[in-house]
Amino acid sequence: MAYQDHIIEMSQLVESKGGTWDGIRPEAAARMRLQNRFKTGLEIARYTADIMRQDMAAYDADASQYTQSLGCWHGFIGQQKMISIKKHFGTTDRKYLYLSGWMVAALRSEFGPLPDQSMHEKTSVPALIEELYTFLRQADSRELNILFRQLDGARAAGDTTREETLLEAIDGFQTHVVPVIADIDAGFGNAEATYLLAKKMIEAGACALQIENQVSDEKQCGHQDGKVTVPHEEFLAKVRACRYAFLELGVENGVIVTRTDSLGAGLTKQIAVSHAPGDLGDQYNSFLDCEELTPENAHNGDVIISRAGKLLRPKRLPSNLFQFREGTGADRCVLDSITSLQNGADLIWIETEKPHVEQIASMMDRIRKVVPNAKLVYNNSPSFNWTLSFRQQIFDAWKAAGKDVSAYDRAGLMSVEYDETALASEADERIRTFQADAARRAGIFHHLITLPTYHTAALSTDNLAKEYFGAQGMLGYVAQVQRQEIRQGIACVRHQNMSGSDIGDDHKDYFAGEAALKAGGVHNTMNQFA
Repeated sequence: MAYQDHIIEMSQLVESKGGTWDGIRPEAAARMRLQNRFKTGLEIARYTADIMRQDMAAYDADASQYTQSLGCWHGFIGQQKMISIKKHFGTTDRKYLYLSGWMVAALRSEFGPLPDQSMHEKTSVPALIEELYTFLRQADSRELNILFRQLDGARAAGDTTREETLLEAIDGFQTHVVPVIADIDAGFGNAEATYLLAKKMIEAGACALQIENQVSDEKQCGHQDGKVTVPHEEFLAKVRACRYAFLELGVENGVIVTRTDSLGAGLTKQIAVSHAPGDLGDQYNSFLDCEELTPENAHNGDVIISRAGKLLRPKRLPSNLFQFREGTGADRCVLDSITSLQNGADLIWIETEKPHVEQIASMMDRIRKVVPNAKLVYNNSPSFNWTLSFRQQIFDAWKAAGKDVSAYDRAGLMSVEYDETALASEADERIRTFQADAARRAGIFHHLITLPTYHTAALSTDNLAKEYFGAQGMLGYVAQVQRQEIRQGIACVRHQNMSGSDIGDDHKDYFAGEAALKAGGVHNTMNQFA
């Protein structure tokens, strides 16, 4: 509905009350309605799910149309990210938010900083989703408030051309509300627990849930050791639980991302149930590290499986976990991904130990032979040493091509002494084009960085502390922060406005008219930044 239509509707409603609502200004009510477009998290989930589905179709038609996100650990961080995106690119198209379970554990748990092992409160995840969307909706309200004030100014000046331009901007306003891909870890329990948490996350606004095939009570960060996977049927029960949650809440387009940690997981919680040779359980068990059982090597309490007429003993550790054969990780990732896509997943995620396009593509090529439109969500992780990894990739490629690499120490390529070399330059170019290259070659629909704002907060705080508490004193803040905010057009330099002070003043005017006591008068120091 256009802005003027909202005003007409509100005018008719006020008039219908026989004078008792004459203190209500129809245009003010219309403005407040537009500033609060999304009334519930479910409205957000439905809206953003449709966006993701459209983006997935666009990527299928053209692999250059991949999507991106950055992990955000606070609503303010997500808000500032989307404000910056609109400022620099004019649109939020194909730009999402990522909610990282790692950052929830490290930064949002009431227990204090925790490792990424599903020890934090599960309710902190939907709480962060709700917080992110609260701040994104406030960004909408703030930006529209600026347009409304400019509209009032144009009318007061009699500038009809400017008034028309602003009305078009209001009607064409693009919301800051974008899809959030939210990490539900391994489901925080059994399938019923997964379903209950999924509901809370969807009700908070999540249109996409990312779930991994690790065991819930032994879950590890994807880039740490000691990962334990579960048989497919146990994992698929949780995938179905997520789908049921979406369907129950009327979000039919909800997106499920299934993550496999099998590339780095050498252990399984249990032996899968198998009813016939070659079924899913049998395929899972075929990767177990086994030895043939004989009367001579049998031990008390052995667990035994039968395969192809032989009795086999899987290698069992003191932890009562079973070990997979070395070198089977890629095969297990392929089977995991195909199985998930054939059982309700929309997107897959393969957690790797390094950012290597051909390594990812080698698995995706096999997956796409079975599921041609398979698409990846990929973690451009800060756990990778991107500089060293890509310099070593270039070193290896040059060496394989017969190029002289004697000037380089492969193990020491991180050193600053190599920064200005041709090898470093080529590596940086590969890093720059990694997302586009991997989207085209390896089927990556969505690129995300899990923990970027964790690192940027630490880096910027370190730089400020060094200068402010050192010889630079107050100049350390002014030169590094405030002056840069002003010159780069960072909206947050007017922090009172960002926090909602001007919106509150307008509300006071709506509610009390000339009697309103406003904060934004001539003595407000924010006027120094007008």
